[in-house]
Amino acid sequence: MSEETKEIAFEELGLTKTLEKMTAKELRSLCMNKLPMVVGASGKSKEELVAEIKTLFGIVEEEAVSPYKKQIHETKRIIRALRTEKDTLEDRTKRDRVRRKINVLKKRTRKLARAV
Repeated sequence: MSEETKEIAFEELGLTKTLEKMTAKELRSLCMNKLPMVVGASGKSKEELVAEIKTLFGIVEEEAVSPYKKQIHETKRIIRALRTEKDTLEDRTKRDRVRRKINVLKKRTRKLARAV
């Protein structure tokens, strides 16, 4: 059998998800069915498969700066200020309100960090 290597564009694969969101099983079947130039796909891990597919198509992943970076830093600054304020408060109810506000702000920063 003669193996014909034809050029395949990344768009021709018809992916519904990004490579990082695909499971290892999906990546293996993709490599076996549509990308015969990836050798040994059945024994590779997800990270290895994603890296090999990206090098095959010349995809360079660059670390993008989060559009929420300033907002995250501002929120963390507010959290630090509230912590110092909480230490000085004597009234228990006010202290609990500040503690709850800190908790909400921490959750918001985590959510913003994941939103990239």
